[in-house]
Amino acid sequence: MSDVKFPAINYSALAPILILFGVACLGILVEAFVPRRLRHPVQLTLGLLGLLAAGAMVLRNVHARTITVGDAVAVDGPTLFLQGSILALGLLALLLIGERSVERGGAFVPHAAVVIDSAADRRQSGGGATEVYPLTMFATAGMLLFVAANDLLTMFIALEVFSLPLYLLCALARRRRLLSQEAAMKYFLLGAYASAFFLFGIALVYGFTVGVSNGRSGQGGVDFATIHAAVRDSSASPVLLFAGIAMVSIGLLFKAAAAPFHVWTPDVYQGAPTPVTGFMAACTKVAAFGGLLRVLYVGFAGAAWDFTPVLGAIAVLTMLVGAVLAVTQTDIKRLLAYSSVANAGYLLVGVLALSKDGLSSTMFYLVAYGFTVLAAFGVVTLVRDDDGEATHLSRWAGLGRRSPLYAGLFTFLLLAFAGIPLTSGFTSKFAVFGAALDGGQTWLVIAGVLTSMLLAFPYLRVVVMMWLSEPGESTPVVTLPGWATGAAVTIGVLATLVLGVAPAPLLDLANGAAEFVR
Repeated sequence: MSDVKFPAINYSALAPILILFGVACLGILVEAFVPRRLRHPVQLTLGLLGLLAAGAMVLRNVHARTITVGDAVAVDGPTLFLQGSILALGLLALLLIGERSVERGGAFVPHAAVVIDSAADRRQSGGGATEVYPLTMFATAGMLLFVAANDLLTMFIALEVFSLPLYLLCALARRRRLLSQEAAMKYFLLGAYASAFFLFGIALVYGFTVGVSNGRSGQGGVDFATIHAAVRDSSASPVLLFAGIAMVSIGLLFKAAAAPFHVWTPDVYQGAPTPVTGFMAACTKVAAFGGLLRVLYVGFAGAAWDFTPVLGAIAVLTMLVGAVLAVTQTDIKRLLAYSSVANAGYLLVGVLALSKDGLSSTMFYLVAYGFTVLAAFGVVTLVRDDDGEATHLSRWAGLGRRSPLYAGLFTFLLLAFAGIPLTSGFTSKFAVFGAALDGGQTWLVIAGVLTSMLLAFPYLRVVVMMWLSEPGESTPVVTLPGWATGAAVTIGVLATLVLGVAPAPLLDLANGAAEFVR
């Protein structure tokens, strides 16, 4: 035992991650020992306090620049910015998840294991499953670790930690349970394939670093410093490197919902409980692009000349697929799903600027989009009839006459998605396109502008339906939100407005944080 050397651990740097893992474990104990009628308020309070405590530790570490746990975790500017973003967006998502007044018992089924349409299923009543709270905490903690991972193996572990709870959360919808479970199964199966690609890519990259290291009497590895040195110094065949980059990128682009790895997105967004859909659309995208930024900017920066054309083609395809297929949608959740796909393409434009401005503008875009999409899904939870949420677009006709306030809020959010000035959507697109122009990626900017014009059509079509159509007998009502949904929608709308009118403070913060430790 005297020969064993344990790595130095900076517990202060790891505190946000450890706090959320601890809260998740406490949530499991609450499920075991607290009476069912008290679990919801206890779990919601515990989750909110945990997110606030983790956020406080991120602020405490704001100047930290360190690599800890045996070089497995890097705490630097992008880590702290992205962790703070995930915690802020996770707080809003948790408010949507914790809503119980819009629908009695909430959006989640009380007993998920009961067979659908069985006698026991028809007798189900009462509060929704409170297991969603520890699952959400585990997922959020995994995302915090994912954006801080300094080697591919730690990144893979974090990927599984936040993916597995999401698979379960997607299957817990109170209504349309068959659609919800089908969505979860699709997400699980395709996610397993993506994880397998990611793991195989790690093996190939390790083989590449071993081959390079043998030529200089060193050792291979999957940490980003070793990979960076191997890419920089290698004179051997790059076949293993290119194959490894491709497979690792597939795993990351799957989570980011980039084409052609996006096929799960519309089905999962439609079938999952709407609060979970918002959580995935905002937080999972931050985590996925946070990991992609670290992999490309820190590990494989020396191969930028080789991977940029391929990822650029994927960015164009993603923007085009998202914009074109959004036009054909008749369900509001599927429309927002293809909007998410298109926005993944715009984010890739910023990533491929491969500069400090590209990094800072991408991080700004993630925050701006996250607040907008959470507010949008919050409004979707309120448009209801006797069968639950009315998500078919034809049901939204004349909504502006029935509820001008919430139709107005949703119109504002759609205009932000379309990139209209004085919204966060305009400033974020302007930032990533400007960084891409400075980085010489003019062709990506042209594709982005053209697809943005095309994508505006489905948004404006919804606006026209809400305001210029007469309400019919099938037009649903807008349920008055509880305090949780009201707070989440209000914060999301205000953030969308503020980041459109006065984006400078967050842009400056992102620019100051845009430097990785190596």
